Amino acid sequence: MTKSKIVVVFYSTYGTNHGIAVAAAEAAEAAGAEVRLRRIPETAPDAVVASQEAWKAQADRMADIDKISNEDLLWADGFYLSSPTRFGGMASQTRAWLDTLGGLWMAGSLAGKTITASATAQNRNGGTEGAIQQTYVSAMHFGMIPIAPGYTDPVKSEDGGNPYGFSAQPGELDETGRKSVAHQARRLVDLTTKLAK
Repeated sequence: MTKSKIVVVFYSTYGTNHGIAVAAAEAAEAAGAEVRLRRIPETAPDAVVASQEAWKAQADRMADIDKISNEDLLWADGFYLSSPTRFGGMASQTRAWLDTLGGLWMAGSLAGKTITASATAQNRNGGTEGAIQQTYVSAMHFGMIPIAPGYTDPVKSEDGGNPYGFSAQPGELDETGRKSVAHQARRLVDLTTKLAK
Protein backbone atom coordinates (compact mmCIF):
# COMPACT_ATOMS: atom_id res chain seq x y z
CA MET A 1 0.00 0.00 0.00
CA THR A 2 1.27 3.45 -0.88
CA LYS A 3 1.90 5.69 2.10
CA SER A 4 -0.15 8.88 2.41
CA LYS A 5 1.94 12.04 2.24
CA ILE A 6 1.01 14.48 5.01
CA VAL A 7 2.31 17.99 5.61
CA VAL A 8 1.85 19.26 9.15
CA VAL A 9 1.96 23.03 8.88
CA PHE A 10 1.73 25.51 11.73
CA TYR A 11 2.15 29.08 12.85
CA SER A 12 3.27 29.55 16.46
CA THR A 13 3.95 32.75 18.37
CA TYR A 14 4.91 31.33 21.75
CA GLY A 15 5.15 27.58 21.16
CA THR A 16 1.79 25.91 21.76
CA ASN A 17 0.97 25.34 18.09
CA HIS A 18 4.54 24.21 17.48
CA GLY A 19 3.98 21.55 20.15
CA ILE A 20 0.67 20.51 18.61
CA ALA A 21 2.31 20.24 15.20
CA VAL A 22 5.15 18.07 16.49
CA ALA A 23 2.66 15.76 18.23
CA ALA A 24 0.54 15.58 15.05
CA ALA A 25 3.59 14.82 12.90
CA GLU A 26 4.70 12.04 15.25
CA ALA A 27 1.22 10.49 15.28
CA ALA A 28 0.81 10.71 11.50
CA GLU A 29 4.18 9.06 11.00
CA ALA A 30 3.29 6.33 13.51
CA ALA A 31 0.06 5.78 11.53
CA GLY A 32 2.14 5.02 8.44
CA ALA A 33 2.28 8.32 6.58
CA GLU A 34 5.25 10.09 5.06
CA VAL A 35 5.35 13.38 6.95
CA ARG A 36 6.84 16.82 6.48
CA LEU A 37 6.75 19.37 9.33
CA ARG A 38 6.62 22.94 8.03
CA ARG A 39 6.10 26.40 9.51
CA ILE A 40 4.14 29.36 8.18
CA PRO A 41 6.38 32.41 7.66
CA GLU A 42 6.35 35.25 10.18
CA THR A 43 4.88 38.48 8.86
CA ALA A 44 5.55 40.68 11.90
CA PRO A 45 8.67 42.86 11.60
CA ASP A 46 11.83 41.47 13.22
CA ALA A 47 11.89 44.40 15.63
CA VAL A 48 8.40 43.55 16.88
CA VAL A 49 9.29 39.88 17.38
CA ALA A 50 12.52 40.82 19.15
CA SER A 51 10.64 43.21 21.46
CA GLN A 52 8.99 40.25 23.25
CA GLU A 53 11.40 37.79 24.82
CA ALA A 54 9.01 34.82 24.60
CA TRP A 55 8.17 35.51 20.95
CA LYS A 56 11.84 35.83 20.01
CA ALA A 57 12.69 32.63 21.91
CA GLN A 58 10.02 30.71 20.01
CA ALA A 59 11.25 32.11 16.67
CA ASP A 60 14.71 30.81 17.55
CA ARG A 61 13.36 27.38 18.60
CA MET A 62 11.76 26.76 15.22
CA ALA A 63 14.34 28.45 12.98
CA ASP A 64 15.58 25.07 11.72
CA ILE A 65 12.11 24.01 10.54
CA ASP A 66 11.62 24.72 6.83
CA LYS A 67 9.01 27.25 5.80
CA ILE A 68 6.03 25.85 3.91
CA SER A 69 6.51 25.96 0.14
CA ASN A 70 4.31 25.37 -2.87
CA GLU A 71 6.37 22.25 -3.55
CA ASP A 72 5.25 20.89 -0.17
CA LEU A 73 1.64 21.60 -1.08
CA LEU A 74 1.95 19.83 -4.42
CA TRP A 75 3.71 16.85 -2.79
CA ALA A 76 1.12 16.30 -0.07
CA ASP A 77 -2.07 14.25 -0.14
CA GLY A 78 -3.30 15.89 3.07
CA PHE A 79 -2.59 18.53 5.67
CA TYR A 80 -2.78 19.04 9.41
CA LEU A 81 -2.83 22.80 10.11
CA SER A 82 -2.46 24.36 13.56
CA SER A 83 -2.78 28.09 14.23
CA PRO A 84 -3.43 30.54 17.04
CA THR A 85 -6.54 32.69 16.95
CA ARG A 86 -6.68 36.45 16.66
CA PHE A 87 -9.90 38.23 17.61
CA GLY A 88 -12.11 35.23 16.86
CA GLY A 89 -10.41 34.06 13.67
CA MET A 90 -7.14 32.60 12.51
CA ALA A 91 -3.88 34.45 13.11
CA SER A 92 -3.01 37.02 10.44
CA GLN A 93 0.16 35.09 9.58
CA THR A 94 -1.93 32.03 8.74
CA ARG A 95 -4.41 34.10 6.76
CA ALA A 96 -1.61 35.85 4.86
CA TRP A 97 -0.11 32.50 3.87
CA LEU A 98 -3.47 31.10 2.71
CA ASP A 99 -3.98 34.27 0.68
CA THR A 100 -0.84 33.49 -1.34
CA LEU A 101 -2.29 30.23 -2.68
CA GLY A 102 -4.42 31.73 -5.44
CA GLY A 103 -2.20 30.34 -8.18
CA LEU A 104 -2.51 26.79 -6.87
CA TRP A 105 -6.27 27.29 -6.48
CA MET A 106 -6.65 28.50 -10.07
CA ALA A 107 -4.66 25.51 -11.33
CA GLY A 108 -6.78 23.10 -9.27
CA SER A 109 -3.62 21.84 -7.57
CA LEU A 110 -5.17 21.58 -4.09
CA ALA A 111 -8.47 19.99 -5.14
CA GLY A 112 -9.08 16.56 -3.65
CA LYS A 113 -6.46 16.93 -0.93
CA THR A 114 -7.56 16.53 2.69
CA ILE A 115 -7.15 18.90 5.61
CA THR A 116 -7.75 18.88 9.34
CA ALA A 117 -7.11 21.78 11.70
CA SER A 118 -6.36 22.73 15.29
CA ALA A 119 -6.36 26.12 16.96
CA THR A 120 -5.36 27.77 20.22
CA ALA A 121 -6.66 30.80 22.08
CA GLN A 122 -5.87 32.59 25.32
CA ASN A 123 -9.11 31.33 26.86
CA ARG A 124 -11.48 28.44 26.13
CA ASN A 125 -14.02 30.66 24.36
CA GLY A 126 -11.46 32.75 22.50
CA GLY A 127 -12.46 31.82 18.96
CA THR A 128 -10.90 28.43 18.27
CA GLU A 129 -14.03 26.99 16.68
CA GLY A 130 -14.29 30.03 14.41
CA ALA A 131 -10.63 29.83 13.43
CA ILE A 132 -10.93 26.15 12.52
CA GLN A 133 -14.14 26.74 10.58
CA GLN A 134 -12.44 29.59 8.66
CA THR A 135 -9.65 27.17 7.77
CA TYR A 136 -12.16 24.67 6.40
CA VAL A 137 -14.06 27.35 4.47
CA SER A 138 -10.85 28.45 2.73
CA ALA A 139 -9.96 24.80 2.07
CA MET A 140 -13.36 24.17 0.48
CA HIS A 141 -12.74 27.09 -1.88
CA PHE A 142 -9.60 25.21 -2.97
CA GLY A 143 -11.63 22.02 -3.50
CA MET A 144 -10.06 20.35 -0.48
CA ILE A 145 -11.82 17.87 1.79
CA PRO A 146 -12.09 18.84 5.48
CA ILE A 147 -11.57 15.95 7.91
CA ALA A 148 -12.98 16.98 11.30
CA PRO A 149 -12.59 14.64 14.27
CA GLY A 150 -16.24 14.97 15.27
CA TYR A 151 -17.00 12.77 18.25
CA THR A 152 -15.31 9.70 16.80
CA ASP A 153 -13.29 8.85 19.91
CA PRO A 154 -13.96 9.11 23.65
CA VAL A 155 -11.06 11.57 23.96
CA LYS A 156 -13.30 14.21 22.38
CA SER A 157 -15.43 14.12 25.53
CA GLU A 158 -12.31 14.64 27.62
CA ASP A 159 -10.50 17.39 25.69
CA GLY A 160 -13.17 20.11 25.77
CA GLY A 161 -15.36 18.68 23.04
CA ASN A 162 -14.55 20.78 19.96
CA PRO A 163 -15.83 18.57 17.10
CA TYR A 164 -14.12 20.65 14.39
CA GLY A 165 -10.59 20.02 15.62
CA PHE A 166 -8.40 19.97 18.69
CA SER A 167 -8.33 23.30 20.51
CA ALA A 168 -6.30 24.39 23.50
CA GLN A 169 -5.18 27.25 25.65
CA PRO A 170 -1.50 28.23 25.71
CA GLY A 171 1.00 25.94 27.38
CA GLU A 172 2.37 22.45 27.22
CA LEU A 173 0.16 19.72 25.79
CA ASP A 174 -1.17 17.51 28.55
CA GLU A 175 -1.77 13.79 28.09
CA THR A 176 -5.39 14.31 27.02
CA GLY A 177 -4.31 16.90 24.47
CA ARG A 178 -1.68 14.56 23.04
CA LYS A 179 -4.24 11.77 22.76
CA SER A 180 -6.68 14.09 21.00
CA VAL A 181 -4.09 15.39 18.52
CA ALA A 182 -2.94 11.82 17.85
CA HIS A 183 -6.52 10.68 17.19
CA GLN A 184 -7.11 13.57 14.80
CA ALA A 185 -3.83 12.89 12.96
CA ARG A 186 -4.57 9.16 12.66
CA ARG A 187 -8.06 9.93 11.35
CA LEU A 188 -6.52 12.26 8.75
CA VAL A 189 -4.06 9.58 7.64
CA ASP A 190 -6.73 6.85 7.54
CA LEU A 191 -9.22 8.82 5.47
CA THR A 192 -6.55 10.33 3.23
CA THR A 193 -5.27 6.83 2.46
CA LYS A 194 -8.78 5.59 1.65
CA LEU A 195 -9.49 8.56 -0.62
CA ALA A 196 -6.17 8.14 -2.42
CA LYS A 197 -7.02 4.58 -3.53
